Amino acid sequence: MPKKPLSTSPHPKSSGAAKPPTGFGVLVRGLLWLFGLVSAGVLAAAIGIAFVLTVAFPNLPDVSELANYRPKLPLRVYSADQVLLAEFGEERRQFVPIAEIPKVLTQAILAAEDANFYQHGGVDMKGIARALLANLGRSKSQGASTISMQVARNVYLTAEKTYTRKIYEVLMTFKLEHELSKDQILQIYMNQIYLGRRAYGFGAASQTYFNKPLRDITIAEAAMLAGLPKAPSAYNPVRNPRRAQIRQHYVIDRMRDLGYITEQQAVEAKIEKLGIKGAPKGENIHAEYVSEMVRQVMVDQYGADAYTRGLDVTTTINAKEQTAAYEALRKGLITYESRQHYRGPEKNIDLPKDPDARAEAIDDALSETPDNGNLLAAVVVKASPSAVTVVRNDGEEIIIKGNDLSSVESGLKSNAQPKIRIRPGSVVRIVLNDDGKTWTLTQTPEVEGGLVSMHPRTGEITALVGGFDFSKNKFNHVTQSIRQPGSSFKPFIYSAAIEKGITPTTIVNDAPLFFSAEETGSEAWEPQNYDDKFDGPLTVRRALALSKNMVSIRVLQVVGTQNAQKWVTRFGFEAAKHPPYLTMALGAGSVNPLQMVVGYSVFANGGHLVSPKLIRTIRDQRKRVLFQATDTTLDSSNQVISARNAFMVGDLLNEVARSGTGARAQRELKRPDLFGKTGTTNDSQDAWFVGYQPSRAAAVWVGYDNPRKLGSRETGGGLSLPIWIDYMRLALEGTPIQMPVVPTGIFSSGGDWYFSDMGPDRSIRSLGMQDGTDGYGAINKETAPESERATERSTILNLFRN
Repeated sequence: MPKKPLSTSPHPKSSGAAKPPTGFGVLVRGLLWLFGLVSAGVLAAAIGIAFVLTVAFPNLPDVSELANYRPKLPLRVYSADQVLLAEFGEERRQFVPIAEIPKVLTQAILAAEDANFYQHGGVDMKGIARALLANLGRSKSQGASTISMQVARNVYLTAEKTYTRKIYEVLMTFKLEHELSKDQILQIYMNQIYLGRRAYGFGAASQTYFNKPLRDITIAEAAMLAGLPKAPSAYNPVRNPRRAQIRQHYVIDRMRDLGYITEQQAVEAKIEKLGIKGAPKGENIHAEYVSEMVRQVMVDQYGADAYTRGLDVTTTINAKEQTAAYEALRKGLITYESRQHYRGPEKNIDLPKDPDARAEAIDDALSETPDNGNLLAAVVVKASPSAVTVVRNDGEEIIIKGNDLSSVESGLKSNAQPKIRIRPGSVVRIVLNDDGKTWTLTQTPEVEGGLVSMHPRTGEITALVGGFDFSKNKFNHVTQSIRQPGSSFKPFIYSAAIEKGITPTTIVNDAPLFFSAEETGSEAWEPQNYDDKFDGPLTVRRALALSKNMVSIRVLQVVGTQNAQKWVTRFGFEAAKHPPYLTMALGAGSVNPLQMVVGYSVFANGGHLVSPKLIRTIRDQRKRVLFQATDTTLDSSNQVISARNAFMVGDLLNEVARSGTGARAQRELKRPDLFGKTGTTNDSQDAWFVGYQPSRAAAVWVGYDNPRKLGSRETGGGLSLPIWIDYMRLALEGTPIQMPVVPTGIFSSGGDWYFSDMGPDRSIRSLGMQDGTDGYGAINKETAPESERATERSTILNLFRN
């Protein structure tokens, strides 16, 4: 009997089994599924929109303030001729309104970042879709940011690349597009975006990379700047010139493809040589001490907001004169240093034999020992008493020999002490000679100095250098130092003496004086002339020209120390810092260079005391004037000495600059309208020259911070005067000769000047002459009887004790 086939179903077949679905049924079922999906999508979208409207959107930042966008701008300090001297703030910014942004830059940015900026609604949906597809399976998204989205991110959001941040970025973008115009958004972008080297915004970047205002950039420069937002570090033309050029060419090609420029313009832009500077305009103007003075004033006035309000401070500084002052002071101090004992290399390194390792060791050493202005760091690779070969960080070898080694001669001797010996691997300093070709091996000066110059009639400071190197020593020797002025203070004593009847023709005995400790009540005092010589009878004119101390002491006897102390306050000096003793005649008080230049300006301007000015204007970021310095008027309110007194002292100072200790001034500058006085203090601890031409007064001081002897042969005429001359050579360039006008109340007789009411017959004719007496009762120590000499000694000692 045949077997039944086994069933493959768990249930026996029945006659009512279902038939396969027809085509219509499949369609209905598909439509139902599609409807369900759409419904779910709509519901999800509704929930998302509800979330956005109720939670996310209301919590987005208010963008209304951006309608009047003003970024945090740094404090900027400018010279009178609008050269940028310094910026203070974490970010370099320069706000440029959209109307002032050159068209070529706008086109370059649109070509590089967002060609459809003016057409889309803020979000490039196609770009977002591409980014999402490209990043499926990744935890972070990439790209697809429009200019509007970049503004939303840079102003309000973080830079992280998560999907959540991207959603908020899109929402913020819609809000920006709804409340701001396209031009407003683009203006924010142009001024907010970071472009490397602390530059924020294209205005700052143009100055940083090209040293020029944004309005002057070319197509090639615009393309270079427009390539920076993508990756400021990677496309930085200073650090990565090759990659920056590749990016620049891409932008130029895009500009051509979009019809912004022609094919010919594209070709020319690609071959244009760019003057990449890598530093904002003005950083080569060394005005660090000036800028610090301004910064302190601004912080005192505005607090921490001074760094973010975008304040522009225009100073009275002349950029050209500031550079001349900086270079003159450094040259003078380096020249002085060349006469000092060599202290040895700044450090020593081992030089590997392998060329690559050797070059790396040299680079490391020089990176740790940066250049100091024109005082450059170099590494010695060969050394002998007759020649030294050094290498700079560019690999170029420089051979130094002959007299250019004289300042380091002791370090090249075979028996030189190890501490000062110059050998291969020594890190040394070199400076370029005036011929521009040869170099001198030297060392960083320990000595300090200061130079300040101002207009005598306005008080405007035109140049100020407070020391050799601001980065090394921020102490401002022009305004903060308290030093003895030495003989440079004598003109103020002579000014007082003129009012007492002393004239340029008064004869005074240049003879020695000595006072014991018992007589002075403190310590023995035996004043000396700087040249240790006594010349006997001299006119006041000649005595001041030769800076004779004995004559100055006897002149002060005529004035009286109390009267002299009171008189010098007319020139702005503090009485307390000039005790009423005979030592005042030798400049034993306390001053700083700024006080001295203010005092000498009184002689230069006809007798008026004018306050020094450093700040002309302060403007906010909208260019509104917050402060405007008032003009100085020379009138009776600031007249402190008579015009005839100022003229007479000036005439004496002209003699100093013509035939006295300052004769080098007129000789080298070849002009007769120069006036001034040298000053060298006791033990040559301070060296001065203070002088003027009617349009410019300047003071120079040289000395050590911890007072010590500059050298037995160092004087104000040898140290400070050459610095003054080098500065004035440029400061007076193109200035016509200007001799002072003879004022009323003065007349000439016998080739010299007298007050009209104090002619030769009514003035003091002599001090300490002939028979032991003179028109004022002074005593001649050589010819007078002992009793008369004792009287003179007693009189002087009484002045000592006042």
